[in-house]
Amino acid sequence: MNVSVVKYSGEDTGRKVSLSKEVFGIDPNDHAIYLDVKQFLANQRQGTHKTKERAEISGSTRKIKKQKGTGTARAGSIKSPIFRGGGRAFGPQPRNYGIKLNKKVKELARKSALTYKAKDKSISIVEDFTFEAPKTKEYTKMLASLSVADKKTLLVLPESNNNVSLSGRNIKNTKVVTADRLTTYDVLNADTLILSEGSIEKIDNLLKK
Repeated sequence: MNVSVVKYSGEDTGRKVSLSKEVFGIDPNDHAIYLDVKQFLANQRQGTHKTKERAEISGSTRKIKKQKGTGTARAGSIKSPIFRGGGRAFGPQPRNYGIKLNKKVKELARKSALTYKAKDKSISIVEDFTFEAPKTKEYTKMLASLSVADKKTLLVLPESNNNVSLSGRNIKNTKVVTADRLTTYDVLNADTLILSEGSIEKIDNLLKK
């Protein structure tokens, strides 16, 4: 699949880049995508939720009424979960929600997501660029030049670039990542994938194994 390369100002360079079939043209595996996205979202959970059980709250353990003869159910402690102010029965406790996933399944998921973007023609190739200083105005201007200002975009760089990353940090529906940090979730969550020309080789090297 050949895609035209443009400058970040929107001008056509007259060149085209061929996207490899091994990464951008495979038979997509929806289940692999599901598993990878599921793991990504699970790993975002902090798992710090906590409620106190009856052994952890302060209160008397004195038997609050006699065992028999009251006509009501027997009760031994005011800290029982059935009373207001008592402990929580089977409440949430701190836990790790992270799940493990085979490395090859994750690679298959990323290739499947990239294939879907290629089929939908939602990939733009931009000539490698940088900004002289972090300026949100420059990044906004670039999005307008590429006709994606009203879309959710993901810009993939070959390596970290603070000026570009900081320029796009405060723009809504915009994210900047490096090729080695590309995730299936980010690819699918974006309407348009903007690939810096140098990032294509990095992505190929990571997923052509």
